Amino acid sequence: MKVEAAIFNIVSLALVIFAVVYGFWAKEPIGTTALALSAGLTILVGGFFWFISRRIDARPEDRKDAEMADGAGELGFFSPASYWPFGVALSAALTAVGLAFFYPWLIITGLSAILITVGGLLFEYYSGQNAHS
Repeated sequence: MKVEAAIFNIVSLALVIFAVVYGFWAKEPIGTTALALSAGLTILVGGFFWFISRRIDARPEDRKDAEMADGAGELGFFSPASYWPFGVALSAALTAVGLAFFYPWLIITGLSAILITVGGLLFEYYSGQNAHS
């Protein structure tokens, strides 16, 4: 996580410098505000990564003396064949269409579909044929 924290903090420092230079050079408030807010967001993410990196053990990516074999092994469980992500994307698209044309009935239908499909995605391996006994 130290690498990620360093990347985000360097980007946030660059954005602060860009905001100051742009503010003096262009004298345009919208771009300066956008750069400053972008710097604030990257500071939040970089600070989060820095905080987490102090609480967890060093990963192979964080050590200079790490070998390729140190990062080998299982990275986690990824569902091999799940249709729920497609349902979530379809529900989000339905909600987006409802928001674009401002159809309240379509927005409500899309949000309901999002709740159902996200619930299905979260509880996929807790019920049905995939449940572990």
